[in-house]
Amino acid sequence: MSTLCIAVVLTALFFEYTNGFHDAANAIATSISTRALKPWQALSMAGTLNFVGALLSTAVAATVATGIVDPKLVDLHCVLAGLVGATAWNLVTWYYGIPSSSSHCLIGGIVGATLVTYGTGVQWMNLAEKVLAPTILSPLAGFVIGIAMTLLMAWIFAKHPHGKVNRGFRHIQPLSAALLAISHGQNDAQKTMGIIFLALVADHQWDVANGVPTWVKLVCALVMAIGTMFGGKRIIKTMGTKITTLRNADAFAADLTASSVLLTTGHLGFPISTTHVITSAIMGVGATYRMRAVRWGITRAIMAAWLLTLPASALIGGFVAYLLKLLMQSGLLSGS
Repeated sequence: MSTLCIAVVLTALFFEYTNGFHDAANAIATSISTRALKPWQALSMAGTLNFVGALLSTAVAATVATGIVDPKLVDLHCVLAGLVGATAWNLVTWYYGIPSSSSHCLIGGIVGATLVTYGTGVQWMNLAEKVLAPTILSPLAGFVIGIAMTLLMAWIFAKHPHGKVNRGFRHIQPLSAALLAISHGQNDAQKTMGIIFLALVADHQWDVANGVPTWVKLVCALVMAIGTMFGGKRIIKTMGTKITTLRNADAFAADLTASSVLLTTGHLGFPISTTHVITSAIMGVGATYRMRAVRWGITRAIMAAWLLTLPASALIGGFVAYLLKLLMQSGLLSGS
């Protein structure tokens, strides 16, 4: 394995770590905000189950590795530039507590770097079908199913005292959080697996037909789990308390909604944003009671971050690719 390939793998694993602590809020914010779990319990559980979920399949990894850009064209400098772009935007949004999408950071960074490096190589139809369309539809599904789930639960428990129902859901809410942690691991950890797989192919260390190496699966799952255990408190606060006020029954409905969407899209190989899905599910649950229950000012800021993530990470990835290109042309950087 070349030195540059090792650098790409290490950068990818650093991104995976930032993905873990950036997206820790996805699986545990509702459990912490409703006090169903203590923070250390929630983080430990999420980290462990992220690891388990990451090993369930490789459908998402295959999409990222071979369905976004041409793996036979992309070189290691391009992959490195894309990773730097993704990590930079991930850190910016984490610092400001904005629950943006690590998935879209990664895809945007790679697409931007590929376009600047080669002027081509992006598989636009696949990008539209497997990334852009699910990006639009998955939050809508989360919002609508969140409303439906809340209405169904309200109908089932209509004749029971609200306080007793809520106390009951407090005891089973960890189960819905656990399912969400598994589905999060299945979706998010695989994206970095796909990038490392792409780097190994570019370095002629692995053949596309062999699929993702076992060691890549295990290392990515482990690094993401560690990152999750050191999860970002800034985003947990935004997800758990700033969008709407959640009761234990509401949080259970939001977690179950998001899990159903994520497990379905993960099986289909769509690299969607877990952040978008759980946020829209929380919005749907809050809006069921009344539209004013959702703090739409915060929601608009989150949506703005969603819209900016793909182009912003693509611009940063493209800029880094351009700098690497200049360094290679000047002889200051080796081409291998």
